[in-house]
Order: sequence, then C-alpha cells, then structure tokens
Amino acid sequence: MTDYLQTPLQYLKGVGPKRAADLQRIGLSTIEDLLYRFPLRYEDRGHLQPIATLKAGQQVAISGRIQSAHLRTTRRPGFKIFEALVGDDSGSIRAVWMNQSFLQDVLRRDAQVVLFGPVEARPGLQLMNPDYEVIDSLDGDEDTATIHTGRIVPVYEKAGSMTPKMQRRLVYEVLSKLPDVIADPFPEDARGRLDLPPRRTALVEAHFPTAGASTELLNQFRTPAQVRLIFEEFFLFQLGLLMRRRAAAREAKPTVVKIDDRIRESARQILPFRLTEGQRTALKEIVDDMQQPVPMNRLLQGDVGAGKTIVALLAALVAMENGLQVAFMAPTEILAEQHYLNLRKLLERSRFHVELLTGTTAGPKRRDLLARLAAGDIHLAVGTHALVQGTVHFKSLGLAIIDEQHRFGVVQRATLRAKGMMPDVLVMTATPIPRTLALTVYGDLDVSVMRDMPPGRRPVLTQVKTESRREDVYKLIREHLERGKQVYVVYPLIEDSEKVDLKAAVAMADHLGQDVFPAYRVALLHGRMKQDAKDRVMRAFAANEINVLVSTTVIEVGIDVPNASLMVIEHAERFGLSQLHQLRGRVGRDSYQSQCVLLYQYPISKDGKARLTALAETTDGFDIAERDLQIRGPGDFFGTRQSGLPLLRTGDLVRDHPLMERARDEAAAFLQGGSPAGPMVAMLKETWPVRFGLMDVG
Repeated sequence: MTDYLQTPLQYLKGVGPKRAADLQRIGLSTIEDLLYRFPLRYEDRGHLQPIATLKAGQQVAISGRIQSAHLRTTRRPGFKIFEALVGDDSGSIRAVWMNQSFLQDVLRRDAQVVLFGPVEARPGLQLMNPDYEVIDSLDGDEDTATIHTGRIVPVYEKAGSMTPKMQRRLVYEVLSKLPDVIADPFPEDARGRLDLPPRRTALVEAHFPTAGASTELLNQFRTPAQVRLIFEEFFLFQLGLLMRRRAAAREAKPTVVKIDDRIRESARQILPFRLTEGQRTALKEIVDDMQQPVPMNRLLQGDVGAGKTIVALLAALVAMENGLQVAFMAPTEILAEQHYLNLRKLLERSRFHVELLTGTTAGPKRRDLLARLAAGDIHLAVGTHALVQGTVHFKSLGLAIIDEQHRFGVVQRATLRAKGMMPDVLVMTATPIPRTLALTVYGDLDVSVMRDMPPGRRPVLTQVKTESRREDVYKLIREHLERGKQVYVVYPLIEDSEKVDLKAAVAMADHLGQDVFPAYRVALLHGRMKQDAKDRVMRAFAANEINVLVSTTVIEVGIDVPNASLMVIEHAERFGLSQLHQLRGRVGRDSYQSQCVLLYQYPISKDGKARLTALAETTDGFDIAERDLQIRGPGDFFGTRQSGLPLLRTGDLVRDHPLMERARDEAAAFLQGGSPAGPMVAMLKETWPVRFGLMDVG
C-alpha cells in the first residue's frame, strides 16, 4: 500500500513536467516527499479580522479586494516601494512592500487577496511586507474552495511556478486519495510510549488540521501530528548513525596502543608548558580510545587558540612510541607548512622524523618522501588530506589527525579503511559546534571539548564602529604599527557580486599603501591569486616583511602569525557570526593585548546588529556558536552541503533539538533488543544515502 506514496509527482493531475521540475529542485519527487514537507506556517483564516478593527502591533490575517496599487521610487537609487490599498466591507488599509517591484505584475487592482503580517502605525495604519495570496473565486470545485479560506490554512513556500495556493490544492487532492491503511514503519511500542498518532493520521493533520486545532502549537510545530513525523525522521537518522557505530565497533586494529612510564617521560620531554585542565582531560579521553582494540573516531573541539595542536602532538607521540606512523592533515598548504615547522621544532630532541608532503612537493624530493614513508622511515607526515590518497602509502599508519576538515569525519575515513588500514582518527575543529549539531554532523564520533585557554593568552578586545569613525580606526592601526605589530584589514566576499568586492579590496590596498600608511609595507591577498603568489604574501607576512595585510576571507583559517595584534573587518555586517569569530581568532596569539574592530555601514539589518553585538559581548566560541545557530539556522552554520549536515524533510535542528536527543535514546533502546530488523530498518537501508546524503550504514 505504500506504492501510492512512491507515485512520481509528475503523473498527478495539474502537475506535468514543468511543475514537476520545479518541485524536484526543492527535493520533491514523490507523493511521500510532498507529504513530508511541512507548510511554512498555518493561518487561521476562519478568523479573518475586519480591517476596521485592526490596531498597531497586531499580527493579523485579512481578506479584501485591491482598490489601487502602484510602484513608487525613492531617493535611494534603485530602491522602490510597492503599495496597495486593500479594502473589505468595514474599511481599507495600505499594504507596503519594500524593494519588491515584481509585485506590480502579481497584485493588480480588483484582485481578491488574503494578507498576513504585522500592523504598524507610520503614520496611519499599514501592513508592512505582509505575506500575500491572490484568491480567485473560480476554484471550480466546492470542496476545494473551502481549503483556501474559512479554516486553518497551510501556507507553503513557493516553488518555481508552483504557488502556495497550487501546492495547497495538490496536497489536498493527494490526501483525499490516500489509502485508508498505509504501512507504518515506526516501532509500535515506541509510538505508544511517546503517545504519537499513526502515520496516516499524522500526514493528514500536519497539512489540514481539524477544526479547533491550536494555531500557536501548529506554528511551533508541536501538535501530535507534527511531532510524530519529526520524531520518525530523527529516529531513522539516529538509528542509522548508531548502526554505523555498531559496524565500526566490529573493526579491529592491527596494533593496539599501550602506555608505560617510558612514553610518559617522552611526553614530558617535549612539552613546552603545563597543560590546561581542558587539555589534560581531552588527552586522557583520546589516549583511552587509542588503547581500545577498535579504531578511535573522536572529535576534538577547542576554541580558537585553545591549544588543540599540542594535544594532537602528544597523541601522535603515543602512536609513534608504539611503532606506528601518524598523518597530520591540514585544510591549506600554508597551515600544513606552519604545523610542520612547529611540530618539527617540538620533536627536534626526539628520535622521530617529521616531513612535509603537499601537492606542491614534486620531482625527486616527492619520490624520496614517498619511498621513505612506505618504508616506515618517516614517523610523522604533515600535509593536506592528499596524504591518504593516490600514490601515498604508509608502512604502519596508526593515527590520522585532521585539522578543520568537517567533511573528513563522514567521508574520507572510508578511504583509510579501503586501503586496508584501521587507524585511529582524530578530527579537530576550532568552530565550536552546538550539541544539537554535534549529534548530527559528528553523530558517529565521540566528542572531547576544551573550553579553557593556554596561560598568557588575553581575550581580544572587540569594538563596533560605524563607517563614520574610520579616522579613529586608522589612528588605532598606526598605534599598533608604531609598536612593531602587524595588522589585518579584511573585506567580505559578496556572493552575488564577487568582482565588485575584489575591486574594493584592491582599491583599499592601494589607498592604505599610498595615502594612509605610506611609511609601511601594505600587501593584498585574495582568492583569485595563484597559489604560489598567495604563499609568497603569507610567508612575507609571517616573517614580518609586511606590516598591513589587506585580505578577503582566505585568511579565515590556516593563518598563525603571533605578531599580528589588530584585526579590522570592513562591512562586518555582511559576515556570519562564526566567520567573524574565526577572523578575530587570527589575532590574540601571544601575550600582547590584541584588538578587533568591526566597521559597519547603514542601513544594518536586525540580524546584522545582533551578530556584531554578540561578538563584542563575548569571546567564548561556544556561546557564539549557539547564538549563531539561533540567528542563521543549521543550514548555514557550516556553509554548504560540504558540512555533512543531513537533509531533513520535517525536522529543524534548532527548533526540535529536544526531539533529536529523545530520538537518539529511543534508537539506542531499539538496538538493544538484539539484531536490528523490521520495517524501519528496511526503510533505513533503502533510503539512508538518498535521504541524508551520507554514507552507507554498514
């Protein structure tokens, strides 16, 4: 009976190839996809308010006819305002949309519309940027006419040519043909324990709630029907992660690490300072894992500058003292080179050989390094993730350390296993991850967290200034330069106009070098430069041959210049919060008091102001990560799909995080019952890679 749910949408009446393609672009291919996609919100159109009763400060739904509509220009070039006067039997109100010129072709005079939005007084009452829907009176079907008004109405996100109203009619028609009995893969005992409705009931009521349902609960996505579908998805996802961990636990390492007094003394010999409490705890968790017969899969979270590298080095030392080789992988060649120099210096009194192997290592030197690596003569190989690919072979790789490579934890470990190696894997990140995301992105990893900072480090002082205070900022830059310090000036990358931004950075470098700081050396760094040119600039900056580095966001990770003490971020309102925190982390890397200045321009959005305020209020990356998740949502927390975030259809990782944690507990209880079987496991194995964009469950 589930065959009906697998019906392709293109075969439904009123869809066809063009609209099916629009739906496909947002991930909707089958009837099941359509029904598992919640509305954006629910409007109680059974309680439409007469216009005459509206008051400022209300969030309202009204229905009326457009009496007049026009587009007007403003003093700001290119900025236009669309206005419509909407009336019902009780009166009329003006509705205003900012910079949405296309509405002149959508909202025409005499059209019947439903508007939903805030009422403001400025002066006189008006609806500001309301959501809208054009309602015609010719639905042609008395049944479907009642789905658009006179009830709690689901409102869907527009998909190409498929308007919210078209989608509402389509969902209604699909549900009207839903078989009376459909397969329900969710374990019945768990459903009873959680008091969740059957699958069919949940699908119907998540789209067309029964009369009297609470619109407040609906818009919080907390009705029993919605919770049932969210929980089903989270349960499926957590079951897959736990099954993958169970499969990993059956793998056996060829060599199990052992610890003795000789190794402890060896570690003390290379330590440059006393470890913090956080470093000691993390190191114990890592070494405990390394002593297990199954491969370690651990994430080490530490804020910018928390001292993750020394913990990783001590783990590497333990592996090398046990006769194993270590691969230390960094996201950029510049950072790999810096890690190499630091690690080689720390290990110079030991018997271990450290070498650097990157994509630019070529010719006889590369052949020599590959031969020594295969023979086991190189104990610690530092480079990019190319270290474990292609022609690179280790004699006895026992530990892989990956710095700032989110995706590596999900995908590239398979590369190591495919080579017949079962190394311990330690993934490090300086992007603190809220617990909710750690349960998903790194759900198959154990997590260690370091919150404290090494002794001698001072929090970076952060100031927020408007563009009009630029001269004050230049004065501050001059003060740092006169003390022999170095300065970053960063411009954003503007997604829809990268060329414009690049010209701004180039112009800024010229202006600072020629007009503002002619006595100092100013250089430019951006992503379109060739790799060797970028490397030359960064090496010169690291050697203090450049005083001011004007850059785009290519310096966000992978740069460690302790003498840099001031970070100036232009157009700071355009950056994400975690990105701002990462950029700020480029300074404050020694005991000198470093500073960060966030320059912004008007107009600034509410979210933009919230980001700058949050950064000025705290240097705690974990607090910043939580705030960033609240502001931006999980989809943008890491950037694109490279983050390894699952493709969720119903759940929201921020809104529904308590359900994710409960789903993990229920999935664990389900697996404790013995060998996993049943409809849910069958669904999991069939849909895991497609649904969540991740690897097999094993």
